[in-house]
Amino acid sequence: MQDATFMGKYPIHTLTVTKAGGRYSTTETLIAALQKKVEANPNAVFIALFDHFSHTASLPDGEVAEGILAAQQIIFCFGIKLPGPEVMAVRPRSISVTEYEDHFVISFMSAPNPAMNDTMKNWVESLV
Repeated sequence: MQDATFMGKYPIHTLTVTKAGGRYSTTETLIAALQKKVEANPNAVFIALFDHFSHTASLPDGEVAEGILAAQQIIFCFGIKLPGPEVMAVRPRSISVTEYEDHFVISFMSAPNPAMNDTMKNWVESLV
């Protein structure tokens, strides 16, 4: 898993998973595996799935980078503490799966809670 700063300010984690010999052949199967992990976690609640590719491709001025075949997000929340309104700015969480011809890119933004961040890293890393 690679750690990076996107656009100079967003801490993200990214993992590339090859399709060859892998357990997953579609974005939907990867998202379904992540949804099972969210639903099995007593501190997490599943909120929704979002098909970012379809949304962007349907816009009159929508642009999808060459090579992207699918892009979906699973949206969920851990929400084990609500210390004030500021925490709402970084919730809910999401993990994205972007599909290319021969690989997937799975990515998410760091969570403020280190334990929840580690949980998301473990979920993603368990997919390989």
